[in-house]
Formats: sequence, structure tokens, C-alpha cells
Amino acid sequence: MGMTITEKILAAHAKKKKVEPGELIIANIDIALGNDITAPLAIQEFESLGLKKVFNPGRICLVPDHFTPNKDIKSAEQVKILRDFAKKYKIKNYFEIGQMGVEHALLPEKGIVCPGDLIIGADSHTCTYGALGAFSTGVGSTDLASVMAIGKLWFKVPESIKFVYKGKLRKWVSGKDLILYTIGLIGVDGALYQSMEFTGPVIEKLSMDNRFSMANMAIEAGAKNGIFIPDDITLEYIKNRVQRPYKFYNSDKDAKYSKIHEIDVNNIEPQVAFPHLPENAKGVSKAGKISLDQVVIGSCTNGRMEDLRIAAKILKNRKVSSNLRLIVIPATQNIYMQAMKEGLIEIFINAGAAVSTPTCGPCLGGHMGILAKGEKALATTNRNFVGRMGSPESEVYLAGPAIAAASAILGRISSPEDLT
Repeated sequence: MGMTITEKILAAHAKKKKVEPGELIIANIDIALGNDITAPLAIQEFESLGLKKVFNPGRICLVPDHFTPNKDIKSAEQVKILRDFAKKYKIKNYFEIGQMGVEHALLPEKGIVCPGDLIIGADSHTCTYGALGAFSTGVGSTDLASVMAIGKLWFKVPESIKFVYKGKLRKWVSGKDLILYTIGLIGVDGALYQSMEFTGPVIEKLSMDNRFSMANMAIEAGAKNGIFIPDDITLEYIKNRVQRPYKFYNSDKDAKYSKIHEIDVNNIEPQVAFPHLPENAKGVSKAGKISLDQVVIGSCTNGRMEDLRIAAKILKNRKVSSNLRLIVIPATQNIYMQAMKEGLIEIFINAGAAVSTPTCGPCLGGHMGILAKGEKALATTNRNFVGRMGSPESEVYLAGPAIAAASAILGRISSPEDLT
């Protein structure tokens, strides 16, 4: 019996010829990540051990992005913990204001994460890097502390579910729509502690930005990781970015899967996930005309260049509804700069949007767009749990950038087709 791509990566990092689902292994870590919420606790645990050095100062990444720019004294103190630790242990990959971005957009952009890597991060959406053909997963802060010390961590090898996407994507349908549809199909625990392997003719043509969006939300189906087989599109993306050795893995033809889902995309329209779970997805034509108070375009799910281009295409020469506020957040400084060069920022501002420096802020109800009691928001983010963006009596709807932009113009959940 062959192995899946996930099993091959775990086997290689555990220095084993073969691993099987359910097996417990100790594996070497390539990259360890922490942010301004999760890293301070990890640093506290690390320091309590009395250690004098980290396992590799070039393989640890600290990115304060959740409450930055600092919203209050507490968040400023959290970031100072990271800054002091990075200085003390000569952490190479420390990115703060002016250099930082939303962590899961920043690390691939800088070529820090590579195909074939084993990556852990004290953030649940670390699964994003599976888009590159890496095994990446979220862990707790104490796990991060352990990895910073010894560069290893234990894992239970997950079973794999294969998703095969066939057909032709309809206009305005993106990777965000595919993953929302998939989560709606299997539920928020449908891939619990399993690997979601995304394959098929549709996936083979999908851009990296769309692949990042899909891998990012694997955790919303309960998955241990989401992963794509790396190909020429991956190779083009990492060219001139990645400066260290990497390896393309694939899945054997006789690899074993717990389930295989074949999905015909021909009839999938842009999706909207209703409160209060990502699995509450339905086509936009069935969403009804729900009035909105806020629209957010950004986050580690949909704050990349393709997302901003789609939004700008719809917003150009149009105005945001006077009944709501539109917040646009480029995911990194480079994306912000490129959007400026292409005139996208001007389009957003002329339309009536507020454009922010990179931050996770509104996605987790941190700052830069908190919802009041009774307010409704549509966001290109990844979670819509109760109170996720503010008041527990607010509501969050999830969608891709096309639906977000059209909804911002009309003041209600809408499709770009409604603008004609």
C-alpha cells in the first residue's frame, strides 16, 4: 500500500520509510510560527525552562499581526515580549509594523515556507501553507515553546480524505467558494483530525492565491491539515522566493483514503456562509436580501492580490452604500504597495472604503472594525462564530471578494450579477 502526500512528508521528517494513520511519531520541524496572541505564553514557558538558546534562530518566525498596530497598552506589551525575545535570541524572521503582514500571507510571500516542509504555528490557520504542498498545522503555545527549544514535536499521523473537483468554474466562483461549499457538504467536523487533500482537474488550474484560500479554511472542517499536490503553478510561485532546498511530494496511486469526495463544480455558484458556522453555506441566489452594516475584505483567507483585483473590478466607478462601512485590508505591505501601483487603493477610497495597513484586527474582533449589538457584517474572513467580530449579538456572514464588493455597493448580500 502506498502513501499519501501527508504521510510521505511526515515519514520523511520522522526519518522513517513509512508511516500509517494513527501512528505516533516524533518529527523534525522546519518552521515554527507565533504571533502576538500566542507567542507570549510560549516565550514564558521557554524562559521558565532556563534555556540559553533556541533550536535554530533562522527557523522561528514571530509576527505580531492580531492586535497591531497596537490597539491598547496590553497589546503593546504583548508585542514587546516578542520584540525582546527576538532580539535576545537573534530571531531572523521577526516582522513588525512597516514590515509585517498577516502571518499566513507573509510567510509564503517571503519564501520562508517551502514545499515539502513540516510547519507548525501557534495559530489554527497555519494549515494555509498546505497550498504549497507542505504539511502545516496549528498547535498550542506550549507546543510552540517545546519546538523553539528542541525543533521537534510529536504527531499522530492523520487519515486522509481526497476531494476531487471536476467541471468548469462559473464566473465569480473562487477557491473561497469551493472551500465554503465543501465545508457545507461535510460539516465543521467532517474532516476531524484528518488531512484534506485537494485534487482534480479544477484544482490543477487553480491559482496559488485561490489555493491558499482553500488550505486556510481546512481547519474549519476540523482537519489536521489541508494540502495540494505541488505542480508547475507552485513552482512558478516559489521561483525567486524560496532560497533553501525543498521537495515536491505527491500521493501514490494506491494510497489509502478514509473517504473520496468527487465534486462537480459546474453548478456551484458563489457561496455565503450564514451565522454562526462556516458549514451554513448556501448559494448567493438563495441567500436572500439581508441588509448589512459592515463589509470587510482582507484577512489570511482573502487579502491577497487576486482578491483585491476582483473587489476593485466591481467597485470601480461605483460607490459603497451609505448604509454600511467597507473596510479593505491588504494582507501584506507588498500587496498594499502593488495595489497602490495598480490603482486599486484609489478605486477603494473613491468608492468610499477605508483602507487599512495589514492587520488581522476585525477578523477576530480585535480592532479596526468591531461589531455592535444587532449589527450584521459580511466578511472575506474564515470564521463566523458567535461574537467572532464583536458583540455576541452581532452576525457574521462569510463570502469571497466578489460577493463582498457587490454587497458593499448594494448594502445587502448580493452577487455582482445584481449590479447590472
